[in-house]
Amino acid sequence: MALELAFIPPFDPGIFSFLAARAVTGVEEADATSYARTIALTGGRGPMFGTHGWFRVSWDGTALWLDFELEDPSSTTDLLLAVRHLFNLDHDPVAADAALSADPLLAPRVAAVPGIRLPGCVDSAEILIRAMVGQQITVAAARTALNQLMPLATPSRLPHGTMTHVFAAPGEIAAGGRAILRGPQRRIDSILTVSALLANGTLAFGEQDTLDSLHEKLLPLPGIGPWTVGYVAMRVLGNSNIFLPTDAAVRNGYGLLRGDSPAEARTIKAAELARMAAPLQPWQSYLTLHLWRVAGEK
Repeated sequence: MALELAFIPPFDPGIFSFLAARAVTGVEEADATSYARTIALTGGRGPMFGTHGWFRVSWDGTALWLDFELEDPSSTTDLLLAVRHLFNLDHDPVAADAALSADPLLAPRVAAVPGIRLPGCVDSAEILIRAMVGQQITVAAARTALNQLMPLATPSRLPHGTMTHVFAAPGEIAAGGRAILRGPQRRIDSILTVSALLANGTLAFGEQDTLDSLHEKLLPLPGIGPWTVGYVAMRVLGNSNIFLPTDAAVRNGYGLLRGDSPAEARTIKAAELARMAAPLQPWQSYLTLHLWRVAGEK
């Protein structure tokens, strides 16, 4: 029987499309009103251990419903916490929308898309790997690259439909990724190095971190810059106040929102974007989401 998930309304279902655009074949299934995936609740011990399972969250226009199956039912609380974090269900959208609406340029957009949600995650290491694979390439290209890692992934002990594997673990990527990953050699080296650090426990981070501690842990690593740390902070920490002024989609979304042509939007500087976003603290992550959405609608 499906469980109804509580949340503070309004709820914008656009988060499903965000996740669908990034869904990895064999791990996830998603469309505009539902998202499903395999999961390995490992406690840091690797995908061969812990509890395997799957879940599906669906939106019927007024309510969110959760279906799931786990090897060990005692892990249900951990699964529920992960799902709530993934869908930002403890967020107060009324406060965020009111703050963003104070900007005259954003007010019509917020009115049209109330209750936008910050996508979280079910595994912090997975998000860092996704972010590193996706740096400086399109979402579609990143999805293709992640799909190519599937031969390294552990088969789920509780497959469901097309969801047959859990997301490739850092140790699996570190061991076999060089033969699969494509692109600049320096980027591949960085992904493999960070995957190895995650696998051996030298690098560990999660929801318990702060933005400062995340910077301290990630910025010294090869191939990781401020954009990557900001993206990870949004999705792993659920940090509400991350703005990415160097992000091309943020720039393009802002330009389109104010009526620029694509060529004009490309001339907008990061400093101008940062000045625009500064008064919207502490809700800059939701500004980022709105601008990404506008850019995606062009």
